[in-house]
Amino acid sequence: MTNNELPKKATGLLIVEVRNSNPNGDPDRESDPRQRFDDRGEISPVSFKRKIRDLVGNTDGPVWQEISGQFSPQLKPENFCILESRGRDRAAILKEIEKKDRTFELKYWDGRIFGNTFLEEGASTTIKTGVVQFGMGVSVSPVEIERQTNTNKAGVQKDKKQGMAPLGYRIVSHGVYTIPFFVNPTAATKSGCTQKDVDLLLKIIPYAYSHTASYVRPSVGIRHAWYIEHKSMLGSCSDFDLLDALTPKKKEEPEKPSFFWDEYDVPVALPQELQDKVEPLRDLVVDY
Repeated sequence: MTNNELPKKATGLLIVEVRNSNPNGDPDRESDPRQRFDDRGEISPVSFKRKIRDLVGNTDGPVWQEISGQFSPQLKPENFCILESRGRDRAAILKEIEKKDRTFELKYWDGRIFGNTFLEEGASTTIKTGVVQFGMGVSVSPVEIERQTNTNKAGVQKDKKQGMAPLGYRIVSHGVYTIPFFVNPTAATKSGCTQKDVDLLLKIIPYAYSHTASYVRPSVGIRHAWYIEHKSMLGSCSDFDLLDALTPKKKEEPEKPSFFWDEYDVPVALPQELQDKVEPLRDLVVDY
């Protein structure tokens, strides 16, 4: 792989607004929206990456059909398969990993970009750590969880509980979350990930929630998807400084849940001393 094909070092931050939805259920707490000890909400990295994988893996869907055609030449589905897919044949995948002709590397896009999830099998592979790492999403302020009972009209009502799901509908009334992510070009020398692979991710990110909406997640949206390329492959400033500069703040009573987007101060630019050290700030929501 040449240096021109390597992804560039980058720092990203997603600003996600949640309205009357469950952005990420916790199986250890009966699918309650995930919440920290200080009542701030959480969105796990696995949860967000699942949505990205589903959109890339659905090659008959409008997101893949539209975005794959924006590349020249058009992306071929056989080079962008999803390792973490339902119904996968683990034995067949292990055989692909064992081949010396880069079959595994060239086939699985999420393996190249997020890393190999088959390490527990003890198979020998060059792909271990992914190029892109998403961090834990955390709400700017505490969130309030609302719980309601779902009802379903039964054909024959034998008792009062039939057709009921007590407290089965669990949502965050309102919240603004930040999800950081990082692009590490060093990992690409092992995984085979190229800038084209990263570009596909960047184009998919704005549609991660709107095209995977569900009954309990009807209104989750990415307000901003900030993306900052460094001027050096080694990094030209602190990731933390960039993330802190773009993190929204609640204007009043920051330790109380919010009800509206307008309750937050949301930065839309970097301080000049930081901007001078990196490439121009991009908002993927606007770009794509």
